[in-house]
Amino acid sequence: MLPVQPLKTALIEGGFERVATYINTGNVVLISDARPKVIVQRIAAIALEKFAFSKAIMILSKPQWKKLIADNPFPEHAGEGDKLHAFLMEKKPDDEAVKALERKAIGLPEQFRIGGKVLYYYPPQGASQSKLHGKIESTLRVTTTARNWNTVLKLEQLADKLEKTS
Repeated sequence: MLPVQPLKTALIEGGFERVATYINTGNVVLISDARPKVIVQRIAAIALEKFAFSKAIMILSKPQWKKLIADNPFPEHAGEGDKLHAFLMEKKPDDEAVKALERKAIGLPEQFRIGGKVLYYYPPQGASQSKLHGKIESTLRVTTTARNWNTVLKLEQLADKLEKTS
C-alpha cells in the first residue's frame, strides 16, 4: 500500500509535473516526455527513498492502456467491475506456465485469457472466493500487478482528465 497524497507529492518533488493518483495501491497517472525505462527508474528511486517500497513498477502509455481496455475478451462482464480484472505482467509468460495455469483452472468457474503482457481474469464468484486468483503469479512465474475493471476504467478517466489540463 502506498499512501496516495504523499506519493503524489513525492513524485511532483521528484520532477514529474502532472500527476494524479487513485486509491492507496500505487495507482499513478502522470504525463512525462521521458522514456518508459527512465520513468520507471525515477519512480522506483522515489518509492524506495520516500516509502521504503521496492516492488516491481509497471507502466503503460495511454494508448497501451486504451488498447488494454479495448482488447477485453470478456466485454459481457465489463459491468461487473469488481470481478473482472486485468493483470499487467512484467513479461509474457512462457507456454508451459500458461498450460500449468490452464490445468489449475479445469473445473473452476474462473475464466482467463492472455493477450501479450496482460492477463484478463473473471472469477464470477469474486476474487476473494476464487481458488485460482492467488495462484496466477506463482504459476505463470512472472511478476504481476492486478487491477479490477472499476480501477482500470477510473485510471483511464484520470488520464483523459490530466491530458485535458495540459
